Amino acid sequence: MNTLQKIEQHAMSKLIAGKRIDEFAQGDTVRVNVRIIEGNTERVQAFEGVVIGKKNAGSRSAFTVRKISHGEGVERVFPTYSPRIESIELVRKGNVRRAKLYYLRGLTGKAARITEKRDAIQEQAAE
Repeated sequence: MNTLQKIEQHAMSKLIAGKRIDEFAQGDTVRVNVRIIEGNTERVQAFEGVVIGKKNAGSRSAFTVRKISHGEGVERVFPTYSPRIESIELVRKGNVRRAKLYYLRGLTGKAARITEKRDAIQEQAAE
């Protein structure tokens, strides 16, 4: 590991300190709590949807979350190590065979569902 990677690793660990960031992958349903600043007030807003893509690039890592809101598809790209992100909670594990799930953009209704992983169900029952 070179010096630049060490500095980047230290900065990332400082950014996620004290936050709940669960391990997740493409196809998983996550709830991202984001800090929103409106004028002088600040609040936390939850955005829940399916992760359709991840980019692992050190401190520049990002992931895309897609949800259907009032019949319209909404996608949002979140930087993984952003100070605006309060927490990333795993809601359910998805069983997918691709790295990017962009094909979900063309699907609606039941066709856009992703099956849940069997292992995740057993783990939750054990807890």
